[in-house]
Amino acid sequence: MSLTVADLALGVMTEFQEKLRQQHQESMHQELQKLVSSADPKEQEISRKDLDGFEKLFHRFLQVKGPAIDWAKISGPPEDSIQPYERIRSKGLPGDIAAALDRLVVVKLNGGLGTSMGCKGPKSLISVRSENTFLDLTVQQIEHLNKTYNTDVPLVLMNSFNTDEDTKKILQKYSHHRVKIHTFNQSRYPRINKESLLPIAKTMGPGGDGEAWYPPGHGDIYASFSNSGLLDQLLDQGKEYIFVSNIDNLGATVDLFILQHLMSQPQDRRCEFIMEVTDKTRADVKGGTLIEYEERLRLLEIAQVPKSHVDEFKSVSKFKIFNTNNLWISLPAIKRVQEANALDLEIIVNPKTLDGGLNVIQLETAVGAAIKSFKNALGVNVPRSRFLPVKTTSDLLLVMSNLYSLDAGSLTMSQRREFRTTPHVKLGSSFTKVQEYLKRFENIPDMLELDHLTVSGDVTFGKNVSLKGTVIIIANHGDRIDIPAGAMLENKIVSGNLRILDH
Repeated sequence: MSLTVADLALGVMTEFQEKLRQQHQESMHQELQKLVSSADPKEQEISRKDLDGFEKLFHRFLQVKGPAIDWAKISGPPEDSIQPYERIRSKGLPGDIAAALDRLVVVKLNGGLGTSMGCKGPKSLISVRSENTFLDLTVQQIEHLNKTYNTDVPLVLMNSFNTDEDTKKILQKYSHHRVKIHTFNQSRYPRINKESLLPIAKTMGPGGDGEAWYPPGHGDIYASFSNSGLLDQLLDQGKEYIFVSNIDNLGATVDLFILQHLMSQPQDRRCEFIMEVTDKTRADVKGGTLIEYEERLRLLEIAQVPKSHVDEFKSVSKFKIFNTNNLWISLPAIKRVQEANALDLEIIVNPKTLDGGLNVIQLETAVGAAIKSFKNALGVNVPRSRFLPVKTTSDLLLVMSNLYSLDAGSLTMSQRREFRTTPHVKLGSSFTKVQEYLKRFENIPDMLELDHLTVSGDVTFGKNVSLKGTVIIIANHGDRIDIPAGAMLENKIVSGNLRILDH
């Protein structure tokens, strides 16, 4: 068989692409060296570690040819790789709860800002219930565990350069609580120009270059935890597992049954990674799911799905569960995979347009994607109550209402609600910002018997309003609806104009 011109052209193209790749790699290396040399001498070591991590990620980004996932190779997870929570629960509690808890560390992902809810500063400092912030509730939960079982479960916060300073100021208020709190910072990576594939940052300094940097997703936890020295410190203290979750997931409390499952495995068959998953509803179609791929359990995120298969990915019938991002991970195993450089996390390319119109890309990774690198990894299908994230003011309305009761920092659904499902709440754009939202409710309505609430336009709620069944309130542009104090709306559509004025 002879080579055709087309074959040669392909060969030349590949060679050309290879040269281009090397060129991008070298240009990036030079730019990163310049950035490191511009760093404050006190920060130089941290900056070097950050940029070394980024360079490895960028190198892998250049190596990826074609789609990261071959859709034909995807199959549902093997049956025994996802255990129902009831089976885990049936094994009972640890014989010695205190001893089991003494080997646990709680880690909260605390890198996000409250900007999407119109708040300045870290999201964890937004008040969510009875003047308590996400951080207050977390501290109360762990303090309650430590007091109840006379243990010493520490709290570790993974901050970002966006949240670190504000969080550290607040931590002083917990100095008399029975919780040891540690913090470490996730890496600070440079955004890259979409066209030139070079960093847009000119110096490492925090000056006017704020838009030039980003925290690279929670998959960075393995490297930054290790680099901070905290991983070794906790291992020296005899800690064995971390329970990781998003700080805005109010359902992510320490579960003693899952802890017992981990601790009861023989040493040579230790489960190194548990991902809590839960049944998908129409509200969760974008959530990552567990699949089997090349004979390994893997996390599949929507960003990795070829466009032609996105609808299939969102289908509730094919992919029935999604990742809650509540994860239980072995500390010795993290140390092993980090030292062996064995974490091959899929890269999520996140395109952004900056205020000035410049198109940049952020290279990110997800913490759950590491599941394929750990031994005896398992999914546990947990009740929906373990996934209670507050991403919007619609979520905030639910957790502030009488649907939930608060006890020692933990929210549980009220016994007085007949159906254990959460109502579907959709508040319009007038409610997006927390401050605006709070002004529109004199107090939070009674929602014990609510199934569905949609509110759109300029709407306010008086005191002691009760909402039941399906309630839809729509004030058209230029109209305003004031729901009067004491009103009871059951299966009602309210539209038009309703003003209540002081006499």
